Formats: sequence, C-alpha cells, structure tokens
Amino acid sequence: MEASMTKRAATKRHTREHGILDSRDFMEESKVRRLHAAHNERSGWSPYPSNDDRDQGYLKTLKPKSEGQGELMEAIDHHNLVMALGPAGTGKTYLAVAKAVEALEAGKVGRIVLSRPAVEAGESIGFLPGDMEDKLAPYLRPLYDALSDRLSMKRVKALMAEGLIEIAPVGYMRGRTLNNAFIVVDEAQNCTYVQLKMLLTRLGWHSTMVVTGDPQQSDLLPGISGLSDISARLEAVPDIAVVRLAERDIVRHPLVASMIGVL
Repeated sequence: MEASMTKRAATKRHTREHGILDSRDFMEESKVRRLHAAHNERSGWSPYPSNDDRDQGYLKTLKPKSEGQGELMEAIDHHNLVMALGPAGTGKTYLAVAKAVEALEAGKVGRIVLSRPAVEAGESIGFLPGDMEDKLAPYLRPLYDALSDRLSMKRVKALMAEGLIEIAPVGYMRGRTLNNAFIVVDEAQNCTYVQLKMLLTRLGWHSTMVVTGDPQQSDLLPGISGLSDISARLEAVPDIAVVRLAERDIVRHPLVASMIGVL
C-alpha cells in the first residue's frame, strides 16, 4: 500500500514538473491545485506588477468619423500647412497629433514639435511651484493626453528624452526654423495675430504644420485673437489648406453638439 502511494506521488510530481495536467489530480475535492512557477516561466507570462510596464502592443486604426474629419486628414496628407478650425469635440487636436505620430513612426519626419499658448481660461491660478516644465504642465496637458492615446507613456517619455518629441509654449518658438518636423499648434484661437505670424513663419524644409483652433472659443479679450483674420487671408493661398469643421463633425457626447448650437 505504501509503495503504491509513493508511486502515485512520484507520478503526480512528474506531471507537474512537465506541465501536463492529469484529470486524476482534481478528483479529490479536499485538495486545491495551483499553477506552478515552472509552468509560468515556460509560458513567458507573469501576473506580477513588474510586467505591467511593457510597451503598448497595438495601435488604433486612424479613421475619420465624419466628412469633415476625412477632409482634414486628406488635407494633412497633401499640404505642408493646414489650418483646422472648428468647435470643441471635432477631433482637431487628436487627428493632428495622431497624424504627427504616424509620420514619425513611418520615418517621414525626424521629430514632432507640439506648441500651445499658455493662456489661463478665465481664472488666475497664481504662481505654480517647480521649474519651467512643472509650471507649464497644466497648459500642455491636453497634448500629453493626445500623445498617450497613440503611444504608451513609456514610449512618449523615451521619445521626449531623445528629443524626438518636443512640447513647448508659443513664447519659446520665436527665432527657430523647424526643418524635417511635424508641427502642431494647438488652441491657436488664444494667439494674437503677431504670435500666429511668428509661428507660421517657423515652417522649414520637409516639414508639415497643422494649426488647430476654435475662433468662437477664445480666452483672450474680444478682438485680440488673430486666428480668424489669418485663416481668411491664407484661404486664398493655393498651397495652404483651410479646413472648417462644423457641429455635424463633433464626435464627443451628443449633448456637446446640442450645447454648441445654443451657446
């Protein structure tokens, strides 16, 4: 009897070590079997948090959700300078950043430059602690959100450390020439005419620039925003695309389109 039990135990041990499940192991209700470490090591998967920092293994397919978005994507593919104007929720920033990531990953450009005016949205937040990056983080957060939706944050940090992705406020763009780059100027309705003229003339060789904004949602004093004026002037230039999105292109909650129509 004892020899039979020893042989059975040796058989079960051999089964566990070689990763083969035997139905006889589960016949006794009083015993609970666990997956052994040796089997987990062979499978290459671990449930522990140390495995959670892996890179994102998929990429969402970029498809337009409206005619206006399709027009914007086509304009970005065929023009070096695109003005994307439209109300909130039409995907202006997301599509521009997604196209920038797509161009960088395909090797069409050498870097991405994202710029946004550091303008308070009606309220004063006072002096923020930290260095320049800490002070500007609240203003530039929407750009980080758009990037992290296309790339993992680990990948974003690595590209920023290498200088392949640069996020800067409008005030730090003066005097630069951006060659071999994909430039996205976000929230351009909060730029003055002089600021926009300065930004547009940063465009260098083999570069694409997309300027996004909503002329009806400026945080500047009335008459100071230069987006509408500059867009109207550039619309007459053949090689520049001015895409005007409308309420029908809003892809956020349906209530957003309803509110835009009455506010």
